[in-house]
Amino acid sequence: MVFGIRKRIHDHMVERRICRSRLVTKYGRCNIEFGNVKYGNHFAFLVDFWTTFVEFRWRFVLFFFIASFTLSWFIFGLIWFWIARNNGDLTWQNPSKSHIPCVDNVYNLITAFLFSLETQTSIGYGGRAITPFCSGAVTLIIIQYLIGNIINCFMCGVILAKISIPKKRAKTITFSEMAVICPKKDFLCLMIRVANLRKTLMIGSQIYGKLLRTTIKPDGETIIMDQLNIEFMVDAGKDNLFFVCPLTLYHVIDNTSPFFEMAVDTLHKQEFELVVFLDGTAESTNSACQVRTSFIPQEIMWGYNFLPIISRNKEGKYRVNFSNFSKVVPVATAHCAYCFHNMKGHHLHSIDGIDNGEFEVIDNLEQPNMTKM
Repeated sequence: MVFGIRKRIHDHMVERRICRSRLVTKYGRCNIEFGNVKYGNHFAFLVDFWTTFVEFRWRFVLFFFIASFTLSWFIFGLIWFWIARNNGDLTWQNPSKSHIPCVDNVYNLITAFLFSLETQTSIGYGGRAITPFCSGAVTLIIIQYLIGNIINCFMCGVILAKISIPKKRAKTITFSEMAVICPKKDFLCLMIRVANLRKTLMIGSQIYGKLLRTTIKPDGETIIMDQLNIEFMVDAGKDNLFFVCPLTLYHVIDNTSPFFEMAVDTLHKQEFELVVFLDGTAESTNSACQVRTSFIPQEIMWGYNFLPIISRNKEGKYRVNFSNFSKVVPVATAHCAYCFHNMKGHHLHSIDGIDNGEFEVIDNLEQPNMTKM
């Protein structure tokens, strides 16, 4: 029991260390912080206040929503109270019976606050109303009405913008937890799987990748987070994907690929991060969005292929089995890319592949009814 607890703690610490070392998390968040930013640059966030408000967390947006209205009601309530005091309308000032107040039934701070709330929200219960004998009160009610409308428009706009933000659409697009390397149509390919969980399409979808790693130049200069382009494609090309069902994207490992120099026994010793991007426009909202994920060497399985997940039933309808979305099977694969391209039929990696506890490996023989498309 003690050994099991220690193993769980060790695995948890390893997972946390891996998450901290990522630039992009599996869910697309960028793991980066900015230090020593000049104080004057912080005012740029105030100048671009709309984007700042939209990017606030919901808890802060709701706080500003409540605070902006409540504070404006209270401030204008104080001004109404000051006007009533200057006009002698308050109860403790003992106004005469013939006295004409600036606002009917505003005789203390609470009634001034209630009149401010009723004015700005256009409630108009009828118990409190302005009279035409105080020019300052007439001016104030116009100012409060305009400011109240500005606050209404701004806060409603922020909330609507946050609700319709494209990031939420990206939540319904998912990538496989692992990438695999195996032969495909006489090429050695790195493959990942992506699925759109909604039936509405992503228009003009494009897929591409960036390989991030530390590079040391011949002159000794060290480039941290050096970026290399990684091209992904499907059988029909790489642009304008028909994203109606899960797709298997592949990158051909040839002599121009940074994966060409890697092998099955050296892959997991490498230090790099493969960031994959999917850009598209949501069909229902016509808003552009980007989905991101990343893969580290420990999440790339050499000598495995994804299980087929698309089949067709007796009625002729296509069916997607998402239980096999991230499941893989071992396949015969060359030990390295050089062996694959220069020694055809030789140096094939064992059919047993590399054991990985992250995935449930299923033998192909257990899937006799699957139709690969």
